[in-house]
Amino acid sequence: MTANTATIQTTALRNIAIIAHVDHGKTTLVDGLLKQANIFRDPDAAGELIMDANDLERERGITILSKNASITYNDVKINIIDTPGHADFGGEVERVLNMADGCLLLVDAVEGPMPQTRTVLAQALALELKPIVVVNKVDRPIANPDEVVQRTQDLFLDLATDVDQLEFPVIYTIARDGRAGFAPDDLQHDLRPLLDTILETVPRPAVDLDGPFQMQIASLGYDPHRGRIAIGRIERGNVAVGEIVAHVERGQEPDRQKVSSLHTFEGLSRRAIDSASAGDIVAITGFADARIGATLADPEHPEVLPAIAIQEPTLKLTFGVNTSPFAGREGSYSTSRQLGERLDRELETNYALRVAPTDQPDVFSVSGRGELHLSILIETMRREGYEFEVSRPEVITKMVDGQLMEPVEELIIDTTEEFVGATTELVGSRRAQMQNLVNDGRGNVRLEFSIPTRGLIGLRNAFLTATKGNGSMASRLIGYEPWQGEITTNRAGALIASESGTALTHGIANAQGRGPTFVEPGTDVYEGMIVGHHPRQEDLPVNVCRAKKLTNMRSQMADTAERLSPPVLFSLEQSLDFLADDELLEVTPENLRLRKRLLSHHDRSRARKQAAMAQS
Repeated sequence: MTANTATIQTTALRNIAIIAHVDHGKTTLVDGLLKQANIFRDPDAAGELIMDANDLERERGITILSKNASITYNDVKINIIDTPGHADFGGEVERVLNMADGCLLLVDAVEGPMPQTRTVLAQALALELKPIVVVNKVDRPIANPDEVVQRTQDLFLDLATDVDQLEFPVIYTIARDGRAGFAPDDLQHDLRPLLDTILETVPRPAVDLDGPFQMQIASLGYDPHRGRIAIGRIERGNVAVGEIVAHVERGQEPDRQKVSSLHTFEGLSRRAIDSASAGDIVAITGFADARIGATLADPEHPEVLPAIAIQEPTLKLTFGVNTSPFAGREGSYSTSRQLGERLDRELETNYALRVAPTDQPDVFSVSGRGELHLSILIETMRREGYEFEVSRPEVITKMVDGQLMEPVEELIIDTTEEFVGATTELVGSRRAQMQNLVNDGRGNVRLEFSIPTRGLIGLRNAFLTATKGNGSMASRLIGYEPWQGEITTNRAGALIASESGTALTHGIANAQGRGPTFVEPGTDVYEGMIVGHHPRQEDLPVNVCRAKKLTNMRSQMADTAERLSPPVLFSLEQSLDFLADDELLEVTPENLRLRKRLLSHHDRSRARKQAAMAQS
């Protein structure tokens, strides 16, 4: 950020969103655009995945949050809106698309359009964004760019709302090398063909420069000195530092505040300016209660812009205060007040999330767009020092005309011929129905299914196991259909710690005779904690804290000769998938612990008897 200030005009401006499915090379393409725009003194030292500054984004290799940047090409400022590629973060896409006038639709030269591609493209076309199709990774050995372009044209034919949208330029790229061209076998050594196409295709912002100021807040940021930052595109008029502007939400009285600072995006950073005009994307401070979707407007004309349409959540789980015997040992924030305040803050920026109270004062119902959406929130909070417990994710249903309806998704699976049988058997047990099967003649198969959303819970790990890692899957919500019946699960019973203490080698060895275990010697455990997987349906109490008793006939060396199998270590998503209805996941900054809701064996036995009596 610099001290120099200026007024930004819109005569040489383009606003463009980049949309793509996961792993199609969107973030790598943005890297190339930023480096070739000479915003870095040393482009080679800038590294990769430049826009993915969040630790979780870098670790998982996916974009989670929408971000803004800009480059200048041929004296034209191009505002770039980077969007997530996973359907679970569709809310991040939906709230920022209205800042753009055009979009780059990035598709893989092998995989072609995927479910998220269809979902986001439909939203972009409904907003009348001018599209540019970018076919990436044309250097892959099995790339088929001609077929991918044909499939993309078919997709446009299905989604276009105007005949003009069926005409779009196609650019071919190798984003990793920063190369682009108008034919897959004739690429230049830079991205100039793509940049030239952006200037020729994407229109200047169609805005009213002379009307009263109006801007919708599409994103929020925070500055430790200036407070909350409202980010959006100015739809009408001008704004300057020091002006009084009204913060307007439908059904509420306007809140008038002074604009304390104004910034425009320049490269990856923000630059302070005195004033800005309609069409540009800016960041404004001075509004402590700014909210996504609200309108900033001239106080004399406090007109509210239409609300941002966000798809409803499909999964929910509960966040509760940690009630295990280890509560308060590992986290900095563990009270219901701290947990509730943190979830309320998340609602300010996580526009697709929903939080509601339950009949328990220290438990909150949290709804999101999918397993990944919710697990990212859980992981973020535990890294911030929170400890809490969460329940098994469950699908959000609704009643329509007296009939129970559940969300259904389109599932696309890419694998090889040898795993088709295992894959169809796996998804078939989850109420999936095959819609299409395409064999490319080279041993690769694409399977298309419709499947209840609840059938996707835990599917990814089971799918990777069944195909030995040879496959990928993606899904998108297609609507609600009548409840399709129960889904069988492969989850059997669990090995439950019968005593509290420290796990010992002898106790774990005895437990491993009943099933695989999740703990290693030296691990602190408590009664009711899940320490292993029982192959049979019933849960089995085991004492992993049991030590071997020494006698005159047993030497000390014989004691240490026991050999243990390595413990099964679950990731956060695997832990959520493993949970049964009567279990919880204890989440702390240091550990993930599976546990029973009722820790005492006596309490669990009594609850089972009461449930059996209620059914009889």
